[in-house]
Amino acid sequence: MNIGFQKIFSHLVPTVGLLGFISLWQFAAGFYPPVQLPGPLDVLRALRELMTDGVLFSHISISLYRFFSAYLLAVSIAIPLGLFLGSYITARRAMDPLLQVLRPISPIAWFPLAVLWFGIGNAPAIFIIFLSAFFPMLLATIDAVRQIPAIYLKVAANFGAGKMMVFLRVVIPAAFPGIMVGLHIAVGTAWIHLVAGEMLGAQSGLGYLIVDARNFLRTDWILAGMLVVGLLGLAIYRAMRQLEDLLKRRWGGV
Repeated sequence: MNIGFQKIFSHLVPTVGLLGFISLWQFAAGFYPPVQLPGPLDVLRALRELMTDGVLFSHISISLYRFFSAYLLAVSIAIPLGLFLGSYITARRAMDPLLQVLRPISPIAWFPLAVLWFGIGNAPAIFIIFLSAFFPMLLATIDAVRQIPAIYLKVAANFGAGKMMVFLRVVIPAAFPGIMVGLHIAVGTAWIHLVAGEMLGAQSGLGYLIVDARNFLRTDWILAGMLVVGLLGLAIYRAMRQLEDLLKRRWGGV
C-alpha cells in the first residue's frame, strides 16, 4: 500500500507543479495585452493554427533533418577520434593545444564564416550544430578512455588478448558510461544551437519560425514555437535514454 502511494505521489507532484505554473502564467497574462504576454489558451490556439496550416510540421521536419544530420556526423567523427586520442598519449599531447583553443569558442561565433563558406541554407545550420555536438562528445570520449583502470588492460594482456580484442572487449565497454555522458550533453547543446543557428541565417525551421513570428508581432506564435522546441527536446532526450539502455546490453559491462 505504501509503495502504491509513493508511485501515485511521484506522478502527482510533477502534475501539480505543471498545473501551478500554467495557473500562474494565466494569472500574469491578465495584467498584460496579448501582444506582450499571451495566455496558455492563446498559445494553444496559435499552435492549432500553425498545425492546421501545415506550417508547423514543415518547420519541424526541416529542423529535425538538420539536427540529426549534424548530430550523427558528430558521432561518427568524435567518438572514433576520441577513442584514438584517449588510447595514444602522444597523439593526445599533439592535439591537446588545438583542442583547448577551439573548444571555448562558441559555435555561434563561427556563423559568419559558416555563411561565407557554405552560403544561406541548411549547410551553415548543420555546421553550427555539428560544432556544438562535436567537442562535448570528443572530450567526454577522451576522458572516458583515460579513466579506464589500468588493471583491466593488464588482466586482458595477461590472458593473451590482442589489441583488437582489448579494444572491443575492454576499452569500449569500460568507456561506455563516459561516452554516453558526452552523447547526452551533446544532445542538449546541439538542440539549443539548432534553434540559435536557424534564428541567425536560415529561411526555415523552428528557429526561423520564432524569428519570423517576432517580425509580425505574433507573440503567441513565438511561445508556440518555444513550446514545440521544448517538447521535441524532451522527446529526443527520452529517446536517448532508451537507446542508452539498449546499448548497455551490448557494450555497458566489463
